Amino acid sequence: PNMVPPMRILVLGAGFGGLELSTRLSEEFGDDIEVVLIDKNDAFVFGFSKLDVMFGRTTPDAVRMPYRDIAKPGVRVLRETVTAIDPGARRVTTEAGVHEADVLVIALGADYDLDATPGLAEVGTEFYSVGGAERLAPVIPAFTRGDAIIGVCGAPFKCPPAPSECALLLHDELVARGVRDDCTITFVIPLPTPVPPSPETSAALKDEFAERGIRLITGHRIASLDPARRVAVLDDDTELPFDLFLGVPRHRAPDVVIASGLTQDGYIPVESATLRTSFEGVYAIGDVCTAGVPKAGVFAEGAARVVARSLIAEWGSGE
Repeated sequence: PNMVPPMRILVLGAGFGGLELSTRLSEEFGDDIEVVLIDKNDAFVFGFSKLDVMFGRTTPDAVRMPYRDIAKPGVRVLRETVTAIDPGARRVTTEAGVHEADVLVIALGADYDLDATPGLAEVGTEFYSVGGAERLAPVIPAFTRGDAIIGVCGAPFKCPPAPSECALLLHDELVARGVRDDCTITFVIPLPTPVPPSPETSAALKDEFAERGIRLITGHRIASLDPARRVAVLDDDTELPFDLFLGVPRHRAPDVVIASGLTQDGYIPVESATLRTSFEGVYAIGDVCTAGVPKAGVFAEGAARVVARSLIAEWGSGE
């Protein structure tokens, strides 16, 4: 006979990982399971949409996918902000109350630590949040001459190809406006190549950058910005002047996750084969954890499938 599935699975974060896991469990168990999916936002936004918003190709409203539209048997979506996580008790506190779970899955992603890069908050132009992309939409058309820097402030960072895309899109935008010859574009990335998991992509990008006159500086991060002098300082003290700075902030797990005691060096360590944390019945998937894969949606979905398979094997028909 089938075992009775546990009463409640609590999934924190409705990004790629949380949505994939909830969907898989709903498909397998339907109303026999109670999945509570918690997110502080009211809608999902694909990462690549931020570039479209930033370059004026679409509006924030057009790319939002409201969570209220989710209708999956066994899944409840709550818009709440997580304020405390007790992994030992599998108890989560939000501003709305306390949730307890038989299984807790943390899929809260990576947050941005603007303060880790002195001057970044004052300069204020990052393109990795929806708000940041919105704020840049009027700034980019106003840039007509001078030095532009696409600068990565630390690794690992989400969606490794995105800063390269940003550099190429900026080039296209300046060409279209007829001002490319009055501008320089420099791309600073702490990794050895633009997209380390793919040597072919990296080689192709280097050629594309060279062809377009985009200067590529690899193996260095933006260590600080001097807003008064309009200079970016690299980790080897090299100074680069800028008129337009497009930044990728340092990443780390959200504060509430760090406060829970689950993290090590800013992220949750997990067993890479199972995504289990050191706590019984507690898993972590996606960008919030260290699983040895790049921080990108496709890997978060893959991790969600691993956890779903393991839970289905545990309580399902045993196949």
